[in-house]
Amino acid sequence: MLITVSKSPGEGYSSLQEALDSIPPQQKQAVTIRIKPGIYEEKITIVREAPPILLLGEDPHSTVITWNDNAHTLGADGEPLGTFRSGTLNVFAEGFTAENLTIRNASGPGTGQAVAAFVDAGQAVFRRVRLLGDQDTLYTGQGRQYYGDCYIEGDVDYIFGAATALFEGCHLHNKRSRGYITAASTPEGAAFGYVFLNCRITGADNVSDVYLGRPWRPYAHVAFIRTVMDGSVTGEGWHNWGHPDREQTSRYEEYGSSGPGARPEERVAWSRQLTAEEAAEYRVLTVLDGWHPEGY
Repeated sequence: MLITVSKSPGEGYSSLQEALDSIPPQQKQAVTIRIKPGIYEEKITIVREAPPILLLGEDPHSTVITWNDNAHTLGADGEPLGTFRSGTLNVFAEGFTAENLTIRNASGPGTGQAVAAFVDAGQAVFRRVRLLGDQDTLYTGQGRQYYGDCYIEGDVDYIFGAATALFEGCHLHNKRSRGYITAASTPEGAAFGYVFLNCRITGADNVSDVYLGRPWRPYAHVAFIRTVMDGSVTGEGWHNWGHPDREQTSRYEEYGSSGPGARPEERVAWSRQLTAEEAAEYRVLTVLDGWHPEGY
């Protein structure tokens, strides 16, 4: 099933949410929603009952989904939305793919938690997607998630959550000094949390002392494999979030880091530099437990 969304009259739906709502409840086969270039100012929800969905843009710089809720925004009930209802794109479907899009939370710096993509799907794939925000840009709630050739920016805990998520060839951009890239809440016993393969990290002008991560929950797992890091990354690398006990349970790992931010001799003692043999186990199929992230 193919649906088109466009800002040009007569080319399909003008609203992405209207297009999603048009999918018949009995639809089981995959649905592709082709999104023509334009700025779509709307808050999007893909319900749990939805069939496999592919949101397909033409170009990530010209196809933009944007909204500006944050944790303090009042909802319809008159109460603050909180972090988990602030998302611009909210994905609950079992199978989901997005390609060639920008997803932005335009709330702005200093407004608190403001999620661009809230991903609570069983299997989710993002390819060539720009995720723009400040604090809490990307929430990875559950399941297995794959991000390929994506651009993700933020300042505080801008990739956070419990899912097993693999980031391959992605660009992470730090917008503020003394920030944190990841805040993993990996469940106890999970083999993998966040794995970054062949990525790069940059910072805005004069940004420094950014940590690779801090443990939102005690068993946080994050691994950076062959990542190029600029000088915005602090030598310590990792922060315990004021919980010294989590130094014993968190798993923070690196292998083959390069660039000015790669200073293994300065890393906190409770992080690890992997051996070549250990790093070789960090492959897509292994991390995602046999699932190959093809498009839906």
